[in-house]
Amino acid sequence: MKKTLIYKTFLSASLLLTSATAAAQNDSADGRFKLLGLEFEVNAGTSIGGATPIPLPAEIRHIDSYSPDLNLMIGTTVTKWITPDNRWGVAVGLRLDTRGMKTKADVKNYGMEILDNGNKLSGRWTGKVQTKYHSQQLVVPVTAVYRINDRLKANVGPYIAYAFTNDFDGFVYDGYLREGDPTGDKYVFEGDSRASYDFGDDLRHFQWGFQGGISWSAYKHLLVNANLTWGCNSIFNSSFKTVNFNMYPIYVSVGFGYVF
Repeated sequence: MKKTLIYKTFLSASLLLTSATAAAQNDSADGRFKLLGLEFEVNAGTSIGGATPIPLPAEIRHIDSYSPDLNLMIGTTVTKWITPDNRWGVAVGLRLDTRGMKTKADVKNYGMEILDNGNKLSGRWTGKVQTKYHSQQLVVPVTAVYRINDRLKANVGPYIAYAFTNDFDGFVYDGYLREGDPTGDKYVFEGDSRASYDFGDDLRHFQWGFQGGISWSAYKHLLVNANLTWGCNSIFNSSFKTVNFNMYPIYVSVGFGYVF
């Protein structure tokens, strides 16, 4: 069901971008974009990264594995050049992002709320934990643009994002839970025994941060883009206290664009 939603969302975004591209081609043909000092771009790509605490807290003793999802992105960017030589400009974008990862880690006294045979237990977990994070977001970056030369541009600035789907779940195994605090009742999970958790409802919908990157003109209209996005607020709501440290979304993206 979630995959179907993802495919439908990307299909709708692609159709919108196709319509926008056709409109931009008409405007470009009669020179109106250039007269207004505007540059229109459609772009797509993929990103790699994850949500991480900075620095790693003492509760996380070892990262056993990390696997990024296929994080696709598609969007548009309009740049307004504000100097006569088109050296400096301001860009506003709109893009659809997917962000996700899977991790396995060894932890000690890690804040946790689990479901065990229908019973909810909360406290401090010591052992192994597997986590899956996935989010679909609409992102609006507003960046300053500097044209380094005829083929290379750099951008930096803030972004805001709205997550319309959020998942953060997984399971714990090969360890024990101390209910309440590190001295509470002990619940042991050994062998094939495991317990699940789901913090998806505790993820925030609005996020913000900064992005920066470069764009290289491979051909007259074809661009190659690379960007770093760094979230400045935790993916969890401020009221969520089970995980007692912040986790920030950090992603590196690469992709292609068509500029008019």
